[in-house]
Amino acid sequence: MAHPTSPGGPVTLINVFTVEPARQQELIELLVLATDGFVLHARGFLGSTLHRSLDGTKVTMVAHWRSAEDYQAMRAGPQLIRLLEKALSLARFEPGMYEVVRDFNPAE
Repeated sequence: MAHPTSPGGPVTLINVFTVEPARQQELIELLVLATDGFVLHARGFLGSTLHRSLDGTKVTMVAHWRSAEDYQAMRAGPQLIRLLEKALSLARFEPGMYEVVRDFNPAE
């Protein structure tokens, strides 16, 4: 089924963090703290999932937002600056903003 998109519509932020395996759990705990403490309460936040790679070198956050503007407003909040600086000391970020082009689901 095609998934309609519109300018300023829902977006997905996929952020891949590259981390030393010994620090993967520390990064996960920091991202959980930031999400529970701030992101969950941000305007336009629709939900997210946090993933860790089996080899310990990656952590990926997939977050859904009502709009890119809502995400940017949350990111500009002073509460997150300290946590983002800490995350930067642990890992390298590769964020990307996406919109859904199409959903694929198994046949029933």
